[in-house]
Amino acid sequence: MSTTKPRIIFMGTPEFAVASLDALIQAQMNVVAVVTVPDKIAGRGQKLNESAVKQYAIAHQLPLLQPERLKATEFLAQLSSLKPDLQIVVAFRMLPQEVWSLPPLGTFNLHASLLPNFRGAAPINHAIIQGETETGVSSFLLDKEIDTGAILFQEKTAILPEDNAGSLHDRLMEMGAQVVVKTAQAIIDKTAKAIPQSNFINSKIWAAPKIFKQDCEINWTLPAQTILQHIKGLSPYPTAISELHTAIGSLGISCKIFEANLIAYSTEKSFPGQIFTDGKNYLYVSCGESQFIALNSIQLAGKKRLTISCFLRGFHFNLKETAYFQVDSTNIFKNQNH
Repeated sequence: MSTTKPRIIFMGTPEFAVASLDALIQAQMNVVAVVTVPDKIAGRGQKLNESAVKQYAIAHQLPLLQPERLKATEFLAQLSSLKPDLQIVVAFRMLPQEVWSLPPLGTFNLHASLLPNFRGAAPINHAIIQGETETGVSSFLLDKEIDTGAILFQEKTAILPEDNAGSLHDRLMEMGAQVVVKTAQAIIDKTAKAIPQSNFINSKIWAAPKIFKQDCEINWTLPAQTILQHIKGLSPYPTAISELHTAIGSLGISCKIFEANLIAYSTEKSFPGQIFTDGKNYLYVSCGESQFIALNSIQLAGKKRLTISCFLRGFHFNLKETAYFQVDSTNIFKNQNH
């Protein structure tokens, strides 16, 4: 006697979600529809931008829904007509109760952290910024509050010294895809055990809110290791930023900083943000506590991303002038004693 496979609706938007959707398809799960965001006009050419999940759904001929409003009567009716047994959410939007409570087997979400730590929109970035040495992925049942539902499965991975947000994203994306399939199968088999997040709280819980432009600005008064974590946690996107000045009083140039490393360097006097360079091979920046980092890959506004040696071949510093990165938007020299 044949049995009908449970009907699954998948909800997601970026590339991170595509890996999970593909894993479900490869596992021959019965994905009856995909929900993603509406197309958006973006870029200088004002082109219509389709989400990565939409592109995958079209390529694999999966029914697609793109609601403007998740509480819209028409969308809720569409969902109900699909008769989902289970809904899976990966990097989408916060769902109203009318949506997540619809299927009899529930709705679960994949989150790129070891919940309850790093709840929020940017867990990968914040884990590196905070200097964590371990992170992972969690599948959990949706509840009324964001990222607070009972945990189903978790997988851990080390945050390596060479990791940045990009490399960690890719590793968690693949790990998360396998957890999604594992979770879906366990729910279908009725072997999944939901554990309240309160059972996991035994130390300080970091939040992972959405990152805005002002959050990307480097505070050069902080210790070098903290600044390095900031750079890695925002690389390659949205990227740490700072304003470059080639001389005291000069106009600033917006600069993205992608890669850096700690160095042992000493000088008689320096202030946070001050640049030291030979104009050919290296560019060191003074940080708090008289520490230094070496910049390895940067990008000036309107230019291409370059290694420091390539950058210095085309951008010339007057070595007799004091070059620096702006500490903040008020006054670079307010704590300067030189």
